[in-house]
Amino acid sequence: MQPRNMSMSGVVDLAAVKAAQEAKAKAEQARAEAARQGGGTGAVSPADLVIDVDEAGFERDVLQRSAEVPVVIDFWAEWCQPCKQLSPVLERLAVEYNGRFLLAKIDVDANQMLMQQFGVQGIPAVFAVVAGQALPLFQGAAGEAQIRETLDQLVAVAEQRFGLTGLTVDPDAEPGGAQTAPAVPAGPYDALLEAAVQALDAGDLGGAVQAYKNVLSEDPANSEAKLGLAQAELLQRVQGADPQQVRKDAADKPADVTAQIAAADLDLVGGHVEDAFGRLIETVQRTVGDDRDTVRIRLLELFEVVGGEDPRVAAARRALARALF
Repeated sequence: MQPRNMSMSGVVDLAAVKAAQEAKAKAEQARAEAARQGGGTGAVSPADLVIDVDEAGFERDVLQRSAEVPVVIDFWAEWCQPCKQLSPVLERLAVEYNGRFLLAKIDVDANQMLMQQFGVQGIPAVFAVVAGQALPLFQGAAGEAQIRETLDQLVAVAEQRFGLTGLTVDPDAEPGGAQTAPAVPAGPYDALLEAAVQALDAGDLGGAVQAYKNVLSEDPANSEAKLGLAQAELLQRVQGADPQQVRKDAADKPADVTAQIAAADLDLVGGHVEDAFGRLIETVQRTVGDDRDTVRIRLLELFEVVGGEDPRVAAARRALARALF
């Protein structure tokens, strides 16, 4: 299976492209500051290209590091014989690719929550996280030629779309000597943004919404808070919804704006981005007046959730313009 985009709900989604790009900018700023102060090159040892990751370190070791290098995730278990065939190949290629990707190994027996968040149905399963965005690579045993082709596509997309050129590898570097970029001074709203993320982690969507609104009340242009608020409000809207009933209502009442909007929210949370956009654009075409404006506004909100840099958003904006004019 070749790589394809997959939007994921829950905690993983919170490190979406826009926020991750800001994290990358902070990391670059920190490295530049460290260089000015003579703080070294930030090179890693070849041994640092393969790491074991658990739930406690996932945000630090995968989400944050995906802002500087594509992170390939190998879901495995000790009892899984195909895993024992695949994992050594991935480990060898991680060293061979010389920092163009980082391999994170996750034992599913010890990290059930991560397995559920990624929707892993069987192992071995290989995913990637690039600039905070998760995508599946392949599941089950795969030949080395297929693996190489998939990895080549991954590193190309990471560089072309997100500007991630990977890690600098120094064979003489001490293992563990450059696991993370140097810390940067906290910004004026970092504490509030961290509080919002912690609220989301705890399932307190109302608290997260309020925390993001607190940031925006002082800094209306804060892009990270805008993205976080849009995502938190989306999750809040679908919380407790009956997916079957929502989809039945949308199918039975194609002209009902409320039903179509609810179904579009559900589509987006489920990762069906084009379906969500297409549903609302078709509803715009069928409506007039206040109803049309209500649908248009919700569509713009969903654009914020996905991020303006996403090509699916650009295509949907063009389709919306055609529908309106």
